[in-house]
Amino acid sequence: MNIQGSIALVTGANRGLGLAYAKALLDAGARKVYAGARDPSTVTLPGVIPVKLDVTNPQDIAAAAALCTDVNLVINNAGITGASPLLDATEGDSTLRRLLETNLHGIHAMAVAFAPVLKANGGGALVNMLSALSWVSLDTTSAYSVSKAAAWALTNSLRNELRAQGTQVLAVHAGYIDTDMVSHVDAPKSSPADIASRTLEALASGAQEVLADETSRQVKAGFAATPSLYLGVA
Repeated sequence: MNIQGSIALVTGANRGLGLAYAKALLDAGARKVYAGARDPSTVTLPGVIPVKLDVTNPQDIAAAAALCTDVNLVINNAGITGASPLLDATEGDSTLRRLLETNLHGIHAMAVAFAPVLKANGGGALVNMLSALSWVSLDTTSAYSVSKAAAWALTNSLRNELRAQGTQVLAVHAGYIDTDMVSHVDAPKSSPADIASRTLEALASGAQEVLADETSRQVKAGFAATPSLYLGVA
């Protein structure tokens, strides 16, 4: 995927990693960047086009697909988190459903809406922002890990289905990123700008997956351990 001259749509682009993606795209020579946000008035980055886009709202997605007909790069960055345990009798089910609605079904709905757009514009690329927590679950990330594991499987399946139309599908895995979403977490965090830069480098190289930080590389390497890291054995 050649970023120079590309036309991109980034979801959740008003802050955090989404904002970093929008900035990186402009810096890399993207011709146009649509910045999706639930409230487009919160998009303040000069040079982008704000788009009303809640990935859990079918009407928003349909309107965005009708507006952004020139897109050849879609970055599914929008995501949410939640800390309720899966077995919490009060909030466990509602938290899991809420996270799946955004982190899984939101990506799927965007792919359904924009696959024809990408095909019409030569194939292009679809980027799904996943996580090292796609592969492991911590005490405080149960529902989030479920949603990201499902999104990883979805990404692998979308890659198979979009291959025939020449669409590059890139899965991005990273550990904690220094954004508002995990401001309460006391752990090493990567810079959003670094993650965005490594993602664009992976796109340019034609990659299908990028382990964008040391945490994601360590976690995936842990698959080969005995017992495997994802088993969570103390």
